[in-house]
Amino acid sequence: MPADNRISDEALVSGMAAGDQDALATLNQRYGLALSAVADRILRDKADAEEVAADVLWQLWREASRFDRGRGSVGAWIMMTVRSRAIDRLRARKAREPRVGDPVEHIAAEDPSSEIHSSEQRRKVEGALATLNDGERDLLRLAYFSDLSQSEIAERTSLPLGTVKSRMRSGLIRLRDALQGSIE
Repeated sequence: MPADNRISDEALVSGMAAGDQDALATLNQRYGLALSAVADRILRDKADAEEVAADVLWQLWREASRFDRGRGSVGAWIMMTVRSRAIDRLRARKAREPRVGDPVEHIAAEDPSSEIHSSEQRRKVEGALATLNDGERDLLRLAYFSDLSQSEIAERTSLPLGTVKSRMRSGLIRLRDALQGSIE
């Protein structure tokens, strides 16, 4: 497919679903700058934004056959995808950043009993995790330890996205209930 503005976005997505790399190139020409701009606005880091934009293009290529025009336009699908991926990246980045001046950090350095407290908390969390069924526990571990979005987990496990979302939600609710008041 040549880079032609007369070709509709939907035709490009159909072409991508059929394996047409030119369709992907044309879609990239139309939306590439917007992808980077949205990601950069959320992440405030050009390198991360460009990486997210590239990841989104790759995801769109893989998931082109799943596009449902009844749920919105191609442009909306693309922008929601980049927004979600950028937010996922931002959350992962924030989760890995050490918190300067965190009072718990100072207490841990000064108080030997903090290691006992941490060990007790770890035991409680492990006990709460044991109350989950395997599906819930496995999905939560993929999200937490592999830093995967729900869409990526659905793809990796071959489960429908709705199933992944509902299992993770029920697992988190059960964890919250099991840990209610036991972790300080």
